[in-house]
Amino acid sequence: MRNGIKLLTVLMMTVTAFLMWLDLSGKSVHEKASPPKKTDAKKEVLANKHTVAVERSDGTMLTIDLEDYVRGVVASEMPVRFESEALKAQSVAARTFALQRNLMVDDTTSSQVYKSDDELKAQWGDSYETNLAKIKAAVKATEGEVLTYDGDYITAAFFSSCDGKTNNAGEYWEKSTPYLVSVDSPWDAQVNDELIQVQEFTASQIAQKLGFLNPIQSITDIQRYDSGYVKSIMIDSITFSGRELREKLNLRSNKFTVTMSGSDISFQVAGFGHGIGMSQYGAEGMAKAGKGYKEILLHYYTGVKLEKR
Repeated sequence: MRNGIKLLTVLMMTVTAFLMWLDLSGKSVHEKASPPKKTDAKKEVLANKHTVAVERSDGTMLTIDLEDYVRGVVASEMPVRFESEALKAQSVAARTFALQRNLMVDDTTSSQVYKSDDELKAQWGDSYETNLAKIKAAVKATEGEVLTYDGDYITAAFFSSCDGKTNNAGEYWEKSTPYLVSVDSPWDAQVNDELIQVQEFTASQIAQKLGFLNPIQSITDIQRYDSGYVKSIMIDSITFSGRELREKLNLRSNKFTVTMSGSDISFQVAGFGHGIGMSQYGAEGMAKAGKGYKEILLHYYTGVKLEKR
């Protein structure tokens, strides 16, 4: 009897040790799936030049084929109703942007907005198949095409719209970039009926946003760059850069005029976005005028080369 008890005890200890080994080896049947970690995504990207690591807004990491990523960006960043040549131009810009960032991006406007097929299906509803086919065709037509300057991928900045001229990177970001200079863009006004928007504030609202103790009394001395974008503006006795004021007041752009009537202040704002690089509505206007995507890109990005890599 004692021998039987000893044998049973040894057997139980052996089984327990085996189960502990399973758990420690990472093969436990109770192991739960966890979101992919950023380091794992980086390793996958480094191992495959056609894979993009996307940090999603929910904190998870997605690894996805480059061309599939471009499709999700174009569908998110440019209206699907736009002309095919404009969508092609956006495809090249999106692809170049990702490669210039070493294929490490997020899905917000600080990088490039990206939506998955499921998110697009929820957004487009019954038009999903038709819209997706149009986006796929634009991406496929430009597959592998990128923009370079002196052999390097460019920072393919883009924005929604402008009023006649794009912005100069050196005047907004304070870092001159030879291919991101101000160029004419008369096409926006031809295709965008909402190019000029009025944003209204009270003197107290502006004071609060700027950190003033009392309602503002005056807005004077507006200085502009040759492109028409505001360089600086004086509010009471404090001078702000055009970009600084835009960000503090959440203005659509830093190209604006101001009217002040008592405590009511109106900003007539032209265009939408930082104004640097390719204007999306400008691209649409050029496409409607019969221009191809290559001509669009070479117009907005000065001195660059369009290559297939």
